[in-house]
Amino acid sequence: MAELLQFIFSGLTVGAVYALVALGFTIIYNASDVVNFAQGEFVMLGGMATVFLAAAGLPLPLAAIAAVVVTVAVGLGLYLFAIKPARGASAVTLIIITIGASIALRGAAQIVFDKQFHRLPSFSGDDPIHILGATILPQSLWVIGGAGVILAALWWFFRVTLTGKAVLATAANRLAASLVGIDTRFVVGLSFALSAAIGAIAGILVAPITLTSYEVGTMLALKGFAAAMLGGMGNPIGAVAGGLLIGLLEAFGAGYLSSTYKDAFAFVVILLVLFVMPGGLFGARSVERV
Repeated sequence: MAELLQFIFSGLTVGAVYALVALGFTIIYNASDVVNFAQGEFVMLGGMATVFLAAAGLPLPLAAIAAVVVTVAVGLGLYLFAIKPARGASAVTLIIITIGASIALRGAAQIVFDKQFHRLPSFSGDDPIHILGATILPQSLWVIGGAGVILAALWWFFRVTLTGKAVLATAANRLAASLVGIDTRFVVGLSFALSAAIGAIAGILVAPITLTSYEVGTMLALKGFAAAMLGGMGNPIGAVAGGLLIGLLEAFGAGYLSSTYKDAFAFVVILLVLFVMPGGLFGARSVERV
């Protein structure tokens, strides 16, 4: 029982990070039909910027806020200087642009920061909490709770605020939204800013547990994409469910099979989803008239 619970705690912790990355994919995809493979670099930037700003003397809360602001600026820059000029391009072209942006951001981080692994101090200490024979770090509760707060805040934003409803309208039908006066270009830019902020927060929350470096974004982007695909690309609830499922799958696979193949499970999920259920667990079925 203790072993099972330990795997569940580990899976939920890493799954919450994948869920946040998948949410970033989902927000941008819904607003612009762009699959942003630079999403993982937003996570990297949040963690690395916080580490170096804190090392420069800023208090940790201020360093975290500044890191989020910097990452949001990078996200907006990606939209304004890479995605917006290519509007009307094919999906493959836009994907290649985001992959190129990811490589560029990774190279820039290597120059601006360094190539070492870094760790932020835990927010509430490192003494583990014992539950039914299993242990969980206080920082894991920050990660899981932070993911829950972000999901609740996004629900409120999209369901209550006019701006959030404009984002939903743009996601449903961009042409119709523009015809009723919604500035769809602003909405798409906002989606990049929101996704960058979510990614940065995820990077800050997880850095005390998994360490951070200039190259952590690549694997996180792939696993976040797998989570979004598993849940159903474009479905926020599916993105969260997919992230948690992949996290649990990794934890149980590493525990009961071998940790050597831990990173392979996300890629197996992508292949299975593409072959068995392309719409994902929560994706809407599409019907084409012929």
